[in-house]
Amino acid sequence: MVDLGPAMNLWNSPLMYIVSLGLAGIVVWNLVPARFANAKLVVQLVFFLAMSILVLELRVVPYEPARGDETTSGAILIGLVKLLWWVHLAWALIGFVRIYVVFERKPHEARLLQDVVVGVVYTGMLLSILAFVFAVPVGTLIATSGVFAVMLGLALQNTLGDVFSGIALNLGRPYVLGNWIILNDGTEGRVVETNWRSTQLLTPAHNIIALPNSLVAKIGVTNLSGPDESHGLAVTVKMSLTKTPAVIVDTMRMVLLSCNSILQDPSPVVAITSLDAAAIEIELSFRVASLDQRITARNEIFDLVYRHSRSVGVLLAAPLSASIAVTSPPIDGTPTSQGFAAIDLIKAIPIFSTLTDAEQEVLAATTSVRSYRKGDVVAEQGEMLPSLMIVRKGIIVRQHGQSNANVQEIGRLAPGDFFGETGLLAGIGETSTLRAMTHVVVYEIDQQSFAPLLLDRPEMADDLAATLSRGTSAYGETGIPGQQHDSSKFALLKAIQAVFHTAPSEHVRGRGRPGIRKDRDS
Repeated sequence: MVDLGPAMNLWNSPLMYIVSLGLAGIVVWNLVPARFANAKLVVQLVFFLAMSILVLELRVVPYEPARGDETTSGAILIGLVKLLWWVHLAWALIGFVRIYVVFERKPHEARLLQDVVVGVVYTGMLLSILAFVFAVPVGTLIATSGVFAVMLGLALQNTLGDVFSGIALNLGRPYVLGNWIILNDGTEGRVVETNWRSTQLLTPAHNIIALPNSLVAKIGVTNLSGPDESHGLAVTVKMSLTKTPAVIVDTMRMVLLSCNSILQDPSPVVAITSLDAAAIEIELSFRVASLDQRITARNEIFDLVYRHSRSVGVLLAAPLSASIAVTSPPIDGTPTSQGFAAIDLIKAIPIFSTLTDAEQEVLAATTSVRSYRKGDVVAEQGEMLPSLMIVRKGIIVRQHGQSNANVQEIGRLAPGDFFGETGLLAGIGETSTLRAMTHVVVYEIDQQSFAPLLLDRPEMADDLAATLSRGTSAYGETGIPGQQHDSSKFALLKAIQAVFHTAPSEHVRGRGRPGIRKDRDS
């Protein structure tokens, strides 16, 4: 007959109660949902404290090796008690880590740090179990494994450097996906992927560059997308001293005010950087809404520098290598060069590109000059202008909305821009209010001046209708760059024919327009 005494003694042992309590704690730990982190921690602490009290009463020390004088069954139970005690201690510490190791508004970094700490806790638990439950000489094991760790570290030092740099970059978060960054060595691009090993950039040339994280951390990185998407730029220009520096600075301010590709808040800045007998060097500082607009803004700035400078008689400085005669700079602000002539602006307007040189000269001879004071309304929204206006000097702002509270600026016109072509040719009203932002001088071409050309060449109406249907003015019919007119080419052709075959002279000249009209431009 089998002797069941030892087995019964084993089940009745107080150590078995601790083992049962530890196993029950494991079951409860896994049953409580992860979203109830606080409740899970409380339950775990209750089981851990209960086990600790029982262990102390039985004088079992979890952090001491086994004495070796226990029976086999007793040694097994003591080993299970120690193992479960260390597991519950680790889980209690992990519960504290999950709840209290947090970063406000940075959940990704907090989770990463929690995982690192949890890994350390589990490593310590494993080493403690090996040392105090299984009596493994951990010191010797660590020393032996340390040699292999050093060898492995030397072999994988670059990879490990990338990994730890990746951890540092993920904790610091100097950039995120979608940010445009530039390294101190000049490499730049948009971040499209980042991991433990490397960071991948999409360059302006549309290539993917994989940069090791250790390289990024070592070289240094500038985040061009922070703190927001706007980006500062600076353009340097050299102007001849055909006018006083104050006048040239005011002209450059006009350049920045009329630019549609840059932000007006914060205000752009004009600064003189150098001055000598031959030229003045000026730096234009401004910001764009996003990095994608850098090239567009720079191109527009250079174009406006030429147009505004030409309109007031300021010349670009010749390069140092050019052979020029240096004259004394003026002291009274009198220009030594001419502004835009009417023929210069007419040749640059697309709707007049089909005219011959002789026809353009005739049209230029019929132009008149009109000026507006700052704040004058050039045209109301919906008003049909019977004349085409070409900006010779100053800035005109386009606005939507009638009341001051609802006014929305949609663009600005600079020297060389034009408006009113739909009213002149097709009798269509302006879709935005035009207001003089500064003192403005315009060339005016009315229907009476243009009618003889169209009557002499009726086929020109077809070309004009095609050009208008593509929306060739600076802001199209709706004030949005590049937007086409809603009217079809056929409808515009009919409108042009109707305007120039039925409109009497009184319709053209009878309306009083704001502004001061002068004689025709010579």
